[in-house]
Amino acid sequence: MLAYILRRLLFAVPILIGVNLITFALFFMVNTPDDMARAHLGAKQTSPEMIAAWKQTHGYDKPLFYNEEASGLSKLNDTLFVQESLKLFWFDFGQSDDGRQISADIQERMWPSLAIALPTFIIGLITNIAIALLIVLFRGSVLDSATMVVAVAIMSISGLFYIIAGQVLFSKIWHWVPISGYTDGWEGLKFLILPIFIGIFAGLGAGVRWYRSIFLEEINKDYIRTARAKGLSEIKVLFGHLLQNGLLPILTGVVVVIPTLFMGSLIMESFFGIPGLGSYTIDAIHAQDFGIVKSMVFLGSVLYIIGLILTDISYTVFDPRVRLN
Repeated sequence: MLAYILRRLLFAVPILIGVNLITFALFFMVNTPDDMARAHLGAKQTSPEMIAAWKQTHGYDKPLFYNEEASGLSKLNDTLFVQESLKLFWFDFGQSDDGRQISADIQERMWPSLAIALPTFIIGLITNIAIALLIVLFRGSVLDSATMVVAVAIMSISGLFYIIAGQVLFSKIWHWVPISGYTDGWEGLKFLILPIFIGIFAGLGAGVRWYRSIFLEEINKDYIRTARAKGLSEIKVLFGHLLQNGLLPILTGVVVVIPTLFMGSLIMESFFGIPGLGSYTIDAIHAQDFGIVKSMVFLGSVLYIIGLILTDISYTVFDPRVRLN
């Protein structure tokens, strides 16, 4: 297993280089270093000297991918892409354009993101599986058909609608919860109830349909018929046999998501004013802060790769027949 993990980690290096390459190309295709300097200086009239000084201070005075003025390998090494990418692989995220340490910001903002993402993930997972098992229990009935219609309807509506409708209904009209904001400690719980509820509800459609398809595929297999032939009740068959054997395909979409929970939700945090990593990324894009953007994209890619590796490892835990070679 150790050799497999090391090989996957080595394969991750070119993937992360490619992600950085695309990030650099897309960002500087839209924003040139001169445009970034003008935006951050904020002056109505910025002189070329001011722009050059800002670029030198923030490290944007080097060519992006190829340095024609250098010689030898320095043509590639003495570039913005190589200099900044090497730091990322050592998890040295550096400073944002306003002088703040990005690593410190990430450590501070990941907790509000987890405060939303973790309960949404856990409660949503349990709810989706429970509803899917209930539908399988009454498969082919009116309840099954009605639930699938509702699930498709939930999937067809944009998540923005649920956010706006929830804020209007529960905050503006009924005044049950604050419309936005965040505080630390238990007092901040009132600000998390609505985004967690909306996150769970918005994911019901896709989650229930996916788990239902997994359980329906398992329900007609031989071990289920054998369990019924032994006289077990349908409830014991579902929870004692079907659920246990259906966990393996569920792991594919569950374990890979766990590391990425740290990244937060871009839209949810922005609408509810949660100071997490999602809103942190959105604010950086608006402010044209490339240091934060590249760091968050790189961190998200690393966490996703870790999730994929954890998924492969979890296969061996839940299914002894699987071996990592």
